[in-house]
Amino acid sequence: MMRPVRTLSWTAGLLVVLIAVTIVSAALGPVRIDPTVVAKATLNAVIVPSGIVTESATTIPGLGWTVPVPALEYVPVFGFDVPDTHQTIVADIRLPRIVLASVVGFALAAAGAVMQGFFRNPLADPSIIGVSSGAAAGAVAAIAFPALVPFGSLHLSAFIGALATAFLVYAIATEGGKTPVATLLLAGVAIQAFLGAMISYMLVHSGDDLRQAVIWMMGHLHNSTWSDVGFALPFAFVGVIVLCAYARELNVLLLGEEDAHHLGVDVERTKLLLLALSSLVTAAGVAVAGVIGFVGLVVPHIMRLIVGPDHRILLPTSALAGASFLVATDTIARAGPAEVPVGIVTAALGAPFFLFLLVRREVHSV
Repeated sequence: MMRPVRTLSWTAGLLVVLIAVTIVSAALGPVRIDPTVVAKATLNAVIVPSGIVTESATTIPGLGWTVPVPALEYVPVFGFDVPDTHQTIVADIRLPRIVLASVVGFALAAAGAVMQGFFRNPLADPSIIGVSSGAAAGAVAAIAFPALVPFGSLHLSAFIGALATAFLVYAIATEGGKTPVATLLLAGVAIQAFLGAMISYMLVHSGDDLRQAVIWMMGHLHNSTWSDVGFALPFAFVGVIVLCAYARELNVLLLGEEDAHHLGVDVERTKLLLLALSSLVTAAGVAVAGVIGFVGLVVPHIMRLIVGPDHRILLPTSALAGASFLVATDTIARAGPAEVPVGIVTAALGAPFFLFLLVRREVHSV
């Protein structure tokens, strides 16, 4: 089968799986809802702008002018008959959480596939250069010492911490315009250790905020909102699309940097771009959901065993599989009598499976 057809077939199949997992997840909870009702309520939540209306006015400082503030008016596309209670539960409570889980899983799995190819190591994951540690440091600082964080937002503080760490590691590892992969890895390990010490210090002095900080570091999707989705989605979607556009260059890098250079790849520029985009999509996911492990480690490895090492098909399939995986694990996390952070579930499922792959000798260099 030709590669484009194969890629489209796998992508379509995984999209169907994601839709099915989404409907099942939205149907489960303290209030069980029929999957058909879930599908109708989901379609009812689709809205489009119908025009501009003026709802309020504001005064321009220093001029005293009062001007109207335009606002878009939205109307639903569909009008299925769904009980108000079920519509509220699905559209306002469960769907934001499910969509956020799919966005985060989409981002982490794609970044994991890139990191495993970049380092040519199946044990690599999106946090290998300290992105997750940087996000954790920013988030814990915002929780424990909000007066010292100028950003005001927990998400923004974690996002900036993640990106700042990634570029710090890159700057440390780069010398003479070249960035050796081994040096990059060692710099990441060193920075992670330093940030771990900072995080521990802040946790010790976090007082009553300790529980919130610990839960965030475990990874969670509790109380997710559409604004959280709006924060992460643009970075994750655009970043993964651009990464997919560079899948060929990533394939060539698997041959080694010298061979890639002879084949016409601008090695250093490509490495910088791959690292920057992987860090960006990882930061977007971690900033809104905390540190969720094993999604970017196990999912790309499983998909590599199924579809092969060609990143032109591996990247999109890993992203979609990661979205379904995190939606499913978050459903498990909230299914019991007491909800647990989803990071606990991903680790509980991912670690034994990865050990199984090790025993079966399925883990090997990419």
